[in-house]
Amino acid sequence: MKTDLRSLTLNELEAKVLALNESKFRAKQIFSQVQKKGASSFDKMTELSHELREKLSQHFQISTLKTIKVLTATDGTKKYLFELPDRLRIEAVLLIDKDRRTICLSTQVGCRMKCVFCATGKMQFKRNLTAGEIVSQVIQIEAENGRISNLVYMGMGEPLDNYDEVLKSIRILIHPLGKNIGQRKITVSTCGLIPEINRLAQEKLQIRLAVALNGANDKIRSELMPINKKYPLRELIPAIKNFVRQTNRRVTIEYVLIGGQNDSPLDADALANLIRGIKVNINLIPCNPFPKSTLKRTTVENIKEFKKILEDIGFEVAQRYRRGESIAAACGQLAG
Repeated sequence: MKTDLRSLTLNELEAKVLALNESKFRAKQIFSQVQKKGASSFDKMTELSHELREKLSQHFQISTLKTIKVLTATDGTKKYLFELPDRLRIEAVLLIDKDRRTICLSTQVGCRMKCVFCATGKMQFKRNLTAGEIVSQVIQIEAENGRISNLVYMGMGEPLDNYDEVLKSIRILIHPLGKNIGQRKITVSTCGLIPEINRLAQEKLQIRLAVALNGANDKIRSELMPINKKYPLRELIPAIKNFVRQTNRRVTIEYVLIGGQNDSPLDADALANLIRGIKVNINLIPCNPFPKSTLKRTTVENIKEFKKILEDIGFEVAQRYRRGESIAAACGQLAG
């Protein structure tokens, strides 16, 4: 099977180019053509000689995604349904806010974590995406919509359950010869995989980490997120503290508000006590409906009260609005 050029870091590409008895500087040309300019075929790599393009085609391929459908919500949010080479499907979302364009990237087909508030969690896990398939979401969406400023690894799948390919995609996307996206404009979300959080803390990257808590005690959190039985809060909170200490980066705490389960003033107080003293900000996310979900939406009043309690204590709190809900593109609604 041919090697996918979109899945190669520059260092990896340099080694392969040298193995073909080509000059090392050719790797930079190829990397820029594939990553920055988004070349989808060797014919389009016009800065290279015909002979080199022919040689490359014998050893490499360029992964692309087939766009099946694009839906646009009334608020301008776009949802892309992509088909992978093996005919499995994923979704990615583009959020447009003035000059800011953010892509919510998928990292897996399905998900092993089974969080009850997430449509992807109801799917059967099929496989991890390759770095090239993750990068292709950015290349192809940007080609239609202009320069992408921010990336959030919060689409289908648990990013840290596909650690190596996710990290490789980040290193490709931040490279100056590629899309050159600022590290601080990239957020990786996790349900709380402790070994991978500790590993990420050692990567010497300036990306943002978001951890989905959604419950301030093990009983509630385990009901909503089965992973809590493996990595309970008494172990997760120290891992978050360690990440902050190692990176000197603020962590985002994500909290999905579900009516009657975790949205009371007592829940807000419990959350505050759990994360008190840690350098964090909090994103409150109203639970979004999806087919066969039995969860209840919280009320506007509950959100306001929950937010006020946390802000009065001194936390920085943001409320996530239901962007793209009319096309099932809001948080927790992606299902391919």
